[in-house]
Amino acid sequence: MSSDNEWAGKTYWIVGASSGLGEALARDLSALGASLILSARNETALFKLAADLPHKTQVVECDVSKTLSVERAFKQVVKERPIDGIIFCAGIYKPMRAQKWDAETVENICNVNFVGAARILGVCIPHLIDQGRGHVALIGSLAGLRGIPAATAYGASKAGLIHMAENLKADLPPEKFKIQVINPGFIKTRLTDQNAFKMPFIMDVEEAATRTRKALESKRFETNYPTRFAIMFKILGLLPNCLYFPIVRKFLSTKPK
Repeated sequence: MSSDNEWAGKTYWIVGASSGLGEALARDLSALGASLILSARNETALFKLAADLPHKTQVVECDVSKTLSVERAFKQVVKERPIDGIIFCAGIYKPMRAQKWDAETVENICNVNFVGAARILGVCIPHLIDQGRGHVALIGSLAGLRGIPAATAYGASKAGLIHMAENLKADLPPEKFKIQVINPGFIKTRLTDQNAFKMPFIMDVEEAATRTRKALESKRFETNYPTRFAIMFKILGLLPNCLYFPIVRKFLSTKPK
């Protein structure tokens, strides 16, 4: 099946589309014929993006950190037509080591990245079950696979997201529901610009969007990229704790760029 046939005429809700991977993915999917609903807190950025897209696009402001905002947005999303799928890209990030724990920042990151996804799924999953089909894709991170330095809140929030996807995959029949989790490594965005250390295998956002779109088109439940970095994470993850933690402390601790 070609990409054009796969996306043309489909309606997808992209949550977290105002910048970064979500924005680039919206451009990619619209160019392939998908009708999109774009959501984020920054409505101005969404309208600017929608004006650049070639296919039918709806803008629905949504703050995933607030239940009422999510419920209100969902009513607008499904008002005109059913959706074929939901792609959750919303996320915030701040590098943080345990020695500099900031309780408010930790709570905000978890509230958006994990609880925000739960809010979105809380309105979407019953709807997709009622219509008898649907595609759910959650954008996780390689940082969610195992604990690493300076990812106190972010890694935990993405680990929760990955586990949530696994639970959905376990519950929902695969012949009707396509459940996916996609875990990128470092992507060059305003978020990773905060990092004061060298980021191996960092990708530009257009490359990441292409890899994400190909993952969405695949039958894989889990996609981790870039491949060499993902393999490193997987191999390290197999080590016993007595070996794993000394290695990641040595090689993944913050270092000057």
